Amino acid sequence: MIHNDVYSLKQLNEMVKAAVEFSIPDEYWVKAELADVKEVRGHCYMDLIEKDEAGYGLVARAQARCWRSSWIGVKSKFEKLTGCSFRSGIKVMVRVYAQFHEAYGFSWIITDVNPEYTLGNIWLKRKEIMAALTKQGVVDLNKQLTLPLFCQRIAVISNAGAAGYGDFYRHLTENSRGYQFSVTLFEAAMQGELVESSIIAALDAINARQDLFDCVVIIRGGGATTDLSSFDTLALAENVANFPLPIITGIGHDKDECVLDLISHTRVKTPTAAATLLIDHLDSIYERLQQWKESISRNAMGIIAQQKARIDNLSQRLPNIFARYISEQKHHLDMLMQKITLLDPHQLLKRGYSITTINGKVVKDPSMVCKGDRIVSILKHGTIESVVEELSQD
Repeated sequence: MIHNDVYSLKQLNEMVKAAVEFSIPDEYWVKAELADVKEVRGHCYMDLIEKDEAGYGLVARAQARCWRSSWIGVKSKFEKLTGCSFRSGIKVMVRVYAQFHEAYGFSWIITDVNPEYTLGNIWLKRKEIMAALTKQGVVDLNKQLTLPLFCQRIAVISNAGAAGYGDFYRHLTENSRGYQFSVTLFEAAMQGELVESSIIAALDAINARQDLFDCVVIIRGGGATTDLSSFDTLALAENVANFPLPIITGIGHDKDECVLDLISHTRVKTPTAAATLLIDHLDSIYERLQQWKESISRNAMGIIAQQKARIDNLSQRLPNIFARYISEQKHHLDMLMQKITLLDPHQLLKRGYSITTINGKVVKDPSMVCKGDRIVSILKHGTIESVVEELSQD
């Protein structure tokens, strides 16, 4: 059946355009989540989506565009205040007006943004993540680990071509103290949607070889301050909190902070500051070793001095003991000499006694001689030889 009121698609779309412009003439603030964000030739194309309360089911979706004339200001304003860029997954509050194009269909055209809304959501998300980690009892687990005394085997998670990684590597390996470090890079995305999955993959790779490393350093290449919210995910936070090696983060600047900074072992401002931390750590160990060396030396010298004094004292005592012993032995010998002198037969002869012998033997009893025996009497001066003629027994 043929109707007289048949329109071309363009005519019908023009009617829709007129209806939209007539019925929705104003600009409106809308809260939504960003999806499929793309920047093309100075314009920004994206989808605005809304999920259910559970955060999983999709309840609304619409195309949105920010033309180049507005995008430069909107982008600068948003990034300066929030520290993150327009990207999928973040919640925004944008000012829009409705536009229906005959060739491209319906879109919401973005003219302004409220960064405070996104900032509030970022902090709310961080608060929720920290609450979940606190409930699990893992918030301080990585902080409780101790950096090894000689922390020189470093696993680094970063982008290989990033200026920040280059600064870290040069500052660490070319240090003026001449300390030696071994640096192993595990590549990961440092901005965008792949941050979570790539960093977790790098941590898994390090964990499989954890005996080869002393600590992990996560550094964000370059000097940009956007996309820090990429590091605010529960899965990434849980991996860092439960990691068996100390993790040092250098992914922001003075005013920037993310969940990983809050739960890592140590947070520093920049990649260069991370290198300085490791160098200073070895410096402190070197100073401690020097103090121990001096203390050991002092103690050793004290012990040596004490032992020397003890030996000197013993040496002094030993000569005294030997001298007394020698004196006592000399006195003993003197007494023996006196006894020997008193028992000397010659002493008896001097007092007028004589000694009678027969055949060289001293005669102590008359029974030792017979009549006619020749005996010799020894006197003080000379001897007398006699012949026994008569014996008497008294």
